[in-house]
Amino acid sequence: MYERDVLAGNWRRPLKGTIPQVPAELDLVVEDASGGFCGAVVACDKEAVTLEDRFGRRRVFPLEPAAFLLEGKVVTLVRPASPLKGPRRSASGSIAVEGLRARVARESRIYVEGVHDAALVEKIWGHDLRVEGVVVEYLEGVDHLPEIVEEFAPGPGRRLGVLVDHLVDGSKESRIAARVSSPHVLVVGHPFVDIWQAVKPPVLGIPAWPSVPRGVPWKEGVVSALGWRLDPAEAWQRILGSVRTYADLEPELLGPVEELIDFVTAPDQDD
Repeated sequence: MYERDVLAGNWRRPLKGTIPQVPAELDLVVEDASGGFCGAVVACDKEAVTLEDRFGRRRVFPLEPAAFLLEGKVVTLVRPASPLKGPRRSASGSIAVEGLRARVARESRIYVEGVHDAALVEKIWGHDLRVEGVVVEYLEGVDHLPEIVEEFAPGPGRRLGVLVDHLVDGSKESRIAARVSSPHVLVVGHPFVDIWQAVKPPVLGIPAWPSVPRGVPWKEGVVSALGWRLDPAEAWQRILGSVRTYADLEPELLGPVEELIDFVTAPDQDD
């Protein structure tokens, strides 16, 4: 494709000034030099740029030290001098609907495990959910999921999407989810012990989420390990207040939530 190997040499740590910087203007098409993802710029802030490929898939890349290919040449992207011009976007990255009046709520619902999950989903996807008329409720735990699903009585035009914490092979959550079987119910999850971990550590100024020993309540253990003089409720407000857009969340949460929204808003909902 190119006359020479554009990745030859130590391009990950180039000498200062050897790789040109290009403003990440709206609709600029570049390719991630390390992974091959190719897309157009749809958003950019001081730390990251969001690319969207021709299938509508999006990925977020840090501005530095990430390298991109532009017309066969390695470049780094920098934040444009002026804000990107284009449609205003919601916190989830979708095009914001101006003058929004929330539609009447659908019978379909999305259930999440707890109040923290619901608050985070509302902060990032609240605009989208109001556009679509989708209500988010919380289960207060997943132990009684089969009974809750039965009581909900899902069916055509009444779908139920469920977001489960720590949905990994062999977990209690995976065994409970396996007991739910209906074409009108979709149970998806993320691998994190708690929704807190879906927030990227740098957003909070920490290197990583700490490990908590078995037998120690997870939230209390995290707060203690981080040296925060806060109770868990205050810690959550600090975490939630640091989140601004979907770029602050891990992909392992973004994908499942988008999948649930697509499921409960499928066209046959109005049949």
